[in-house]
Amino acid sequence: MDQPAGRSFMQVLCEKYSPENFPYRRGPGMGVHVPATPQGSPMKDRLNLPSVLVLNSCGITCAGDENEIAAFCAHVSELDLSDNKLDDWHEVSKIVSNVPHLEFLNLSSNPLNLSVLERTCAGSFAGVRKLVLNNCKASWETVHTLLQELPDLEELFLCLNDYKTVSCSPVCCHSLKLLHITDNKLKDWTEIRKLGIMFPSLSTLVLANNYLTTIEDSEDSLARLFPNLRSISLHKSGLHSWEDIDKLNSFPKLEEVRLLGIPLLQPYTNEERRKLVIARLPSITKLNGSAILDGEREDSERFFIRYYMDFPQEEAPLRYHELVTKYGKLEKLAVVDLRPQSSAKVEVHFKDRVEEMTIRLDQTVAEFKKQLKALVQLPTSSMLVFYLDHEAPFGPEEMKYNSRALHSYGIRDGDRIYVESKTK
Repeated sequence: MDQPAGRSFMQVLCEKYSPENFPYRRGPGMGVHVPATPQGSPMKDRLNLPSVLVLNSCGITCAGDENEIAAFCAHVSELDLSDNKLDDWHEVSKIVSNVPHLEFLNLSSNPLNLSVLERTCAGSFAGVRKLVLNNCKASWETVHTLLQELPDLEELFLCLNDYKTVSCSPVCCHSLKLLHITDNKLKDWTEIRKLGIMFPSLSTLVLANNYLTTIEDSEDSLARLFPNLRSISLHKSGLHSWEDIDKLNSFPKLEEVRLLGIPLLQPYTNEERRKLVIARLPSITKLNGSAILDGEREDSERFFIRYYMDFPQEEAPLRYHELVTKYGKLEKLAVVDLRPQSSAKVEVHFKDRVEEMTIRLDQTVAEFKKQLKALVQLPTSSMLVFYLDHEAPFGPEEMKYNSRALHSYGIRDGDRIYVESKTK
């Protein structure tokens, strides 16, 4: 049978991992021995192959000699074939079936939607635990065929596949713990519900960059759908209601939530966003990748009470009443302006004269001397300026550094400035 046109997996493997290009050694054998190959074959007598093979963006279209693949790849456990030109599942099957210890396989950005995956081919993937099918435009029928033949699959990546709906598999996949299905077009919660039915053991669900607008199920239904869910990412979804956030409490084992870039939180400050979400989700221990410590949780819950304390009782959320029961009714925090004083009213003493002046504290000593020039009728080069804190036990301090800002002296209302002439 004629080989498909293009570069083969085996050809690329030999080129990339030859001793000249990849000086890798993995033990006393210092390479993998293979039988002698026909004259003119690109095969080397020895290749230095690691257990993790990265052959992305190499223009691979077909498998090549299966005996050679088997001879070289018996120890390989991870294989990255992303961004190649593989468009036939039969060719992928020829590669995978000759890598007996393969656990991780990345087929992202290959045009595999151009062929149909038959169950006989899918059986070659049986040992894979982590499968990446991002941007393959793989149909749900293809995904279902794989799921039926991968009894130990733990992690599945289905990003950028333009899914608008989810098709339920006839068989549940109890082994799957992590599902990345970001950057698709899933809008309706009824589609997300199907994921819970298909993957009852799911621990991590990454739904970022979808169009999901609401979480429609009841609390009891959510608890049954995702009984083992510990982490969910809803980054850049369309959620716009606090009721949707409250429903996350229905997942009995949920510990981590990611909620950046959702319409609901846009009107709030960063502090308000974090504290209001933490207060509403009492069981989570991590928000947007940052751990929630005990002190932060208490601060957030107290912040929540004060945030809603002026709302009419019937408009305050249920969580407000729960937290009032926990902490009691709190007093409003005093508003303290911690901004540095911008000006001060001081007494300027020069000879026998005393004048009150309001001075800007953000100016320098040199600028202040220019302001004094009209008052004391001295050139700035002839001035000696002293500052006296009216409450300090020390004497006047000379303001001799022209570039120093006045606020750094701690000048306050009622303090005194003394001006003297250098030539008495």
